[in-house]
Amino acid sequence: MSRLPLWVRVAPTVFVLAWGGNHFTPLLHLYENLDHYSPWQANLLLGMYVFGLIPALLIAAAISDQHGRKPVLIAGLIAGVAGSALLALGLHDFVLLCAGRALAGVGVGVAMSVGTSWIKELSTPPFDPASPAGAGARRPSLTLTLGFGIGAAVTGLLAQWAPAPGQVPYLVHMVLGVLCFAPLLRAPETLGPEKRATGPWWRDLRVPAVGHARFTGLVIPAAPWVFAAAGVAYAIMPAIAAPKLGEWTTLYATMLTVLTLGSGALVQPFVARIDTRTRGRALAIGLALMTLGMALAVIASIIAEPAFALAVAIVLGLAYGIAVVAGLAHVQAIATDRDLAGLTGVYYSLAYSGFLLPTLLAALLPITPYAISLAAVTLACAACLALVTVRTSRNRLDG
Repeated sequence: MSRLPLWVRVAPTVFVLAWGGNHFTPLLHLYENLDHYSPWQANLLLGMYVFGLIPALLIAAAISDQHGRKPVLIAGLIAGVAGSALLALGLHDFVLLCAGRALAGVGVGVAMSVGTSWIKELSTPPFDPASPAGAGARRPSLTLTLGFGIGAAVTGLLAQWAPAPGQVPYLVHMVLGVLCFAPLLRAPETLGPEKRATGPWWRDLRVPAVGHARFTGLVIPAAPWVFAAAGVAYAIMPAIAAPKLGEWTTLYATMLTVLTLGSGALVQPFVARIDTRTRGRALAIGLALMTLGMALAVIASIIAEPAFALAVAIVLGLAYGIAVVAGLAHVQAIATDRDLAGLTGVYYSLAYSGFLLPTLLAALLPITPYAISLAAVTLACAACLALVTVRTSRNRLDG
């Protein structure tokens, strides 16, 4: 362990917490079949993690600025493991499942705010003098992406072929979480007493930059679509294709999840280049792809063809990847050193609110089929695209 870079002691925890946030996604159809939860209930369970994630995103960083990175990330790891324990026990108890998903969200929120900051700090001198340029941003991003993708893939495979699919995936995650405690406890604290914030931690929750015209005109209209796209891709598309999949629905949902996240991850390194070559229009391009993907989702809901739904997932995954990075670039351009963490937390909170879209669409199923509700979603996305396009032009004129 001593020969490994110090950031490697924190990375397993961030990886496992990301795993715990996304490994529920391939199981939506399983819950509808095993315990006859309705589609809106299954999708609510997917969205419930937002109710833990958003408070953790907004609050955890401020608390860690006061008390250090280590105790807050340890608390996040405990929340993640406890969340999987509740999910393993709660197959037949909807309240337990909701609580488990909320705790999983707390773990992801802490990992995204505190864990990524800690990895970034451990990837710079004096903790890592030989760290290559850009490692502070690349290492935490890659750790989260691998956790989200591998967690969904492993859980989907276990649910398809392992016994007790409502318990075994969560037990695997709990074991991995427990194994993370040893290296995490040995990781050095990067925020010593002399660097910690003073005064009430809640004062750090104020983010004046939220009122910036660039944030209200560009980021706010675009942010919720980031994970709305992901939610439609790997929550709605499997439900649409399910009648033609039979017993392979869980495996198919796993493929969609990995394909969506993989497409998003592959395009992210090119977003800065896209933005440069299009004169700052990367966010609008992401929303344009988003609108196209939603329109294709309408067609998918009509023809219910699994292969076509896979293509929809790729388009929505590319849109997600471009939009999330382009939106974050606007946030970083607006923010100062003092409010960067807070504004980033607000941005991700807005983005993750889009995860509630599949719950809304599923709840409307008794009165509105997916084809009609997705058509309305497409129009709403197009309207936001128009707003962002107009504001982008003004932003360029304003300099």
